[in-house]
Amino acid sequence: MKVIETFKRLIGKAQSIVITTHTIPDADGIGSQVALCVALRELGKDAICVNDEPLLERYLYLDSKSVIISYDEYIKRENKEIDLFIVTDTNSLERIGPKVQNMVTMATNLLYIDHHPCPEEIARIHCIDTKAAATGELVGRLIESIGVSFTKEMALPLYTAILIDTSSFRYPTVSANTHLLISKLMNTGIEPPEAYNYIYGTKKVSYMQLLGTVLTSVAVSDDEKVAWLKLEESELLRYDVDPEDTHSFINHLLILDNIKVACMFRQINKKVKVSFRSAGDVDVGIMAQVFGGGGHNHSAAAMIEGDINTIIEDTIPKIQIMLDE
Repeated sequence: MKVIETFKRLIGKAQSIVITTHTIPDADGIGSQVALCVALRELGKDAICVNDEPLLERYLYLDSKSVIISYDEYIKRENKEIDLFIVTDTNSLERIGPKVQNMVTMATNLLYIDHHPCPEEIARIHCIDTKAAATGELVGRLIESIGVSFTKEMALPLYTAILIDTSSFRYPTVSANTHLLISKLMNTGIEPPEAYNYIYGTKKVSYMQLLGTVLTSVAVSDDEKVAWLKLEESELLRYDVDPEDTHSFINHLLILDNIKVACMFRQINKKVKVSFRSAGDVDVGIMAQVFGGGGHNHSAAAMIEGDINTIIEDTIPKIQIMLDE
């Protein structure tokens, strides 16, 4: 497989390796970079993970070896030589943050490891596999390709990466190969209930109250093929809930009869994040591109400037037109 050949070639001639991921990193980006870094250290590589900002407290458990440091910590190091600069879970330098972007020019080689769609020219020379259910799945295969055995320190981040990016294994990209990898990760001692509770956490009553409030906003199109809900900033403040805990709200729409496309609108300052989910064969990645965003055919998002109610009034008719055509 070409991605494995590319990976082994670049890893083979690199000693000093820096691994990063996109800004506001999620469990797939974090889990992928942590597991890969730990594996490369097993090979004797001088590997380190550097992100624009320190890891959020909610994700610290994924980094049991403390391999992730912030850019500000990195620049204090004496040795700043970089043979290989790896970017996980994105194939765009614009998404890795302004601080870490400065490091790219210091590197001899650059490598994207990702499962998001990208131009063919990029895919040819990087490790891109859009059929992988998560970047964590791809990283798991790459780790196996260099002969490193999984440890729990690698397995928990990878298991969590796949769990999150497949919405608990419910997306169509989940394959037999995904589950084969999961079985190998579980053989290290990973306990699914424990891993689930770590990442999703136990919730306070206020979380349930917010979810109930948001679900009362659910609306559907006349033909019931499009459903949407909205989340106001004032509601997050009222119930004191971390925005990171609201990502799964949209999945409640996927159980509706006749649903084709689910949307969640969340006001973030002067912009609105529009999340898309497909309940069938509709490519919401293309839909998101229409609004300046992108993603997978089953899960995508876009950021649109404006008021949430105005954005909903403008966006839903366009989605219906795209569905009708």
